[in-house]
Formats: sequence, C-alpha cells, structure tokens
Amino acid sequence: MSIGSSGHRVIGSSHGAVRLLTLNEPPANTYSYELMRELDAAILDARMDSSIHVIVLTGAGEKFFCAGATIGMLKDAEPDFKYYFCLHANETLNRLEQTPKLVIAALNGHTVGGGLEVALAADLRIARQGAGKIGLPEVALGVLPGTGGTQRLGRLLGKAKAMELILSGRLMSMDDAAAMGLVTEVWGEEKLGGRTFLDAVLAYATEFTPPAKASGAVGRIKRALQSGLEAGFHEGLAIERELQQLLFQSEDAKEGIAANLEKRAASFKGR
Repeated sequence: MSIGSSGHRVIGSSHGAVRLLTLNEPPANTYSYELMRELDAAILDARMDSSIHVIVLTGAGEKFFCAGATIGMLKDAEPDFKYYFCLHANETLNRLEQTPKLVIAALNGHTVGGGLEVALAADLRIARQGAGKIGLPEVALGVLPGTGGTQRLGRLLGKAKAMELILSGRLMSMDDAAAMGLVTEVWGEEKLGGRTFLDAVLAYATEFTPPAKASGAVGRIKRALQSGLEAGFHEGLAIERELQQLLFQSEDAKEGIAANLEKRAASFKGR
C-alpha cells in the first residue's frame, strides 16, 4: 500500500508489517516545516496502525539520506519562526523515538547536519557502504545541531567524543562512523547478496515482525531502554517490571514459553 504520492515530501508505503517512510525533497532531501509536518503525520499513522510493527526511514534517490534543514528557509525566516520550527522538529523526532515500534534508519546516502539528527532518533542505523559522508557540520554555520543532535549524540557516544565531533564539524565515512558506534552496521555487496540496499533493509526489518519475532516484546524492550536510561537506576527497574508484566499477559509470551518447552520454533502473532 502506498500512502501519499511522488508529489509529497514524505512518501509512505507498506511492505507487509513494515512501514517505509521516504524523505522526498530533491536534490538533497532537506527538510522544511512542511516536510516535518508530513513526517509527523506519517509517524502517527504508523504508530496507530496495528498491522505495522517496524518503521524504516530512508531518503529518495541514491545520493542523500538527508542533508538537514533547508538553508534558504533558515536564512529568510524570522527568529520566532526558526524557534518554533526547531521546537516542532524536536517534537516530531521525539514522537519517532518514543513510538513503541522498532525504527530503522536506512542511510542510503550523505547523512549530515539535521539529517544525522533525524537518523539519531531511530533505534538502528544501517548504512550502505560508500554511501557518502556523515556528521554534524553546523558549527561552520555559526550554529549548533538544534534538532536533538547535542543530546542524542552525547548519550550515544559519550560527552567527550560528541564534543569533538560537534566542535570540529568533521564529516566521516560510514565505515568510520560504524567503528565508533554512530552507525549500527555498514552493508556492502556481500551483505546485500545482489539485492538493492533498500530491499535488503526491508528484509532485515521483517525479521523483527511476526511470526519471527514478538513485536510487542521488541517495542517494550525499546521503551524500557528509552525511558529507563533517562531515569534513575531503581526507577528504570520499575519501568522494566511494569513492561514485563504487560508482556506476561500477552498471547505471544504464552506462545514463546510454550514453544521453548516443546522445543519448537515459536510462531508469534503480535498480540
């Protein structure tokens, strides 16, 4: 199923239990307030659709995942508009990050500035080998990464490494980014096995959907990590316990435990 059309800035399509969201703003898939509003709506649609268990986010074409905010818009806009634009972008990416469904960013091309900030709100970042550069060069514009970059990068890599990357504004290869933990995996031809990068990522995403995986457990593991690591240790344990109790009541937990005892592969239903 296709949601929207080629005239939309965000194109949504369903691939089984996976919702693909494609940033579509040529030539570099930069984002404006209008694109963020479409992305916000697409995230909510995927969140509320019970048939969707994983979200994949990518960029149109082969050169760019996303090159960040549209510079021309920032040049001409009033300061109040810029503030509310950043606020809404934060809210949109928070919605993506807090949705209890796995989110995979498929980095098909250059992922710089706000584009990396979008990718940082995903749970996993899979990059195509040789896709291009990745980094946060905002300091060269006299500003900071204002769509969550300072906060998410610091939490992902630690304060010192995040400080160096943001202050230098340096761009790096996807392989170098993977070596430091910024990118989850880099896939070359051996991993792709003759498939396109996007087809390979969609197939990978399907591994986290029923019947292979209990998607409720996947989503609540995400929630335990997202919320628990922002709380104190004992509060995090309480969050973990409450989410576990919800899972114990699910059909999939009953199926998983029964399958283990019966020494067979579980067949999950996402319920």
